[in-house]
Amino acid sequence: MRIILDALGGDHAPLAVLKGGALAHARFGADIVFVGDEQAIRSAADTEGIDLACFEVVHAPRAMPIEAEATDILKDYADSSMAVGLKLLAEGKGDAFVSAGSTAALLVGATFIVKRSKGVKRPAIATLIPCYKDRYLLVDSGANHECRPDMLCQFGIMGSVYMSRIAGIKSPRVGLVNIGTEPSKGTELYVESHKRLSEAPINFIGNIEPRDIPLGGCDVAVADGFTGNVMLKLSEGFGSFIKRILKDMLTRTAGTKIAALLLRGSIATLSEDMDYSSEGGAPLLGIAKPVIKAHGSSNAVAIMNAVRQAKLCIDTGMTAEIEAGIARLKEDPNGTV
Repeated sequence: MRIILDALGGDHAPLAVLKGGALAHARFGADIVFVGDEQAIRSAADTEGIDLACFEVVHAPRAMPIEAEATDILKDYADSSMAVGLKLLAEGKGDAFVSAGSTAALLVGATFIVKRSKGVKRPAIATLIPCYKDRYLLVDSGANHECRPDMLCQFGIMGSVYMSRIAGIKSPRVGLVNIGTEPSKGTELYVESHKRLSEAPINFIGNIEPRDIPLGGCDVAVADGFTGNVMLKLSEGFGSFIKRILKDMLTRTAGTKIAALLLRGSIATLSEDMDYSSEGGAPLLGIAKPVIKAHGSSNAVAIMNAVRQAKLCIDTGMTAEIEAGIARLKEDPNGTV
């Protein structure tokens, strides 16, 4: 198993990527390919005492700038570490690709270099978000701001496959994010999407209001990319809000400080549950081979866990299962995914 890492992607590259790749190799046994400026990679490795003897380094002279147009990855930045890594994946020189670089560029590059899975209209970003006692998958969390009903239907199928194969949930509950639970609620897009999802080979539970999602109301939340991205950023901000409220509350008096000591273990668990690095990254569902988008501020642990995500996608044959699920939608609307 060969997993390609964009060594120049992210706020803490290349060091965090090198450390994360080394951790993943030691923990999961994955063969790691670092793509980026070879001199910069070897210099950072020497400084930190990272032995590159068991890793492959593929030279790419520069990073894909976060401020560049996403489509520039196809021409002006075709020699960037992100573009070169995606080309290696497309050519079969790796089994998955991980990058903490520009989300928009990664989406464009994956779509046009690696290509979409057969039958998929548009790839979608799938993000695992903490909820009561578990996590739910938000699809799409930012890739497609304008959607059609057939796209939202496919998002539901792809999300169902992911939660079934990767999270091990039998018959994941798929909900359509809406302002009310009635099938007639929302815009024309959502009314028609409800109809199509109802006919899809998944466990569709109908519309779900955002207030019910953090309480575990569904396993997969389907939304257009604009709505999904708003939900994602609100969830990130609310997580930070809860942490600050708890800190202020538990450090207010001598009594609350004692309570904080007694609750130390529970607080640590809560903090871990809300930590993005525990998941590592979000898969681009609908791409022919596994592509994982790691958080831009990923540290070594987050990169390691992004590699773990990639490994799970490979081990479970997720991309093939998505193609099969999309095919069943066309052939047998009453089948199961």
